[in-house]
Amino acid sequence: MVVERFPQNTELSDDDTDRLFHALAAATRRDIVRRTLVDEQSVSALAAEYDMSFAAVQKHVAVLEAAHLIIKRAEGRERLVRADPTMIARARALLARYEDLWRQRIDRLDALLADPPLAPSTTGD
Repeated sequence: MVVERFPQNTELSDDDTDRLFHALAAATRRDIVRRTLVDEQSVSALAAEYDMSFAAVQKHVAVLEAAHLIIKRAEGRERLVRADPTMIARARALLARYEDLWRQRIDRLDALLADPPLAPSTTGD
């Protein structure tokens, strides 16, 4: 049974947004998300791919888990990690809203620049 951690149509809080961008700021964490979108992997398997300690990879996983970008579960002695497509979709929607905001601003700027300037009034004096 999959339990959604966030209602579908709610915006992310400022704290959630901060955690999301912080989590995605590191290349290793982005790579972990990418790898776990394809297939669930153990933390050990993830750690084997990086030139860092197992503990360092665990910290990266913890940051991603706090940002709700991945879901970690126990299976025996292993900890399995998979990306959470629901949160990734929410992150995409957030970025789309930012894109819309900037496109609207650019459109307004384009409209302002397209309007010909008012000609100075001349009087026959």
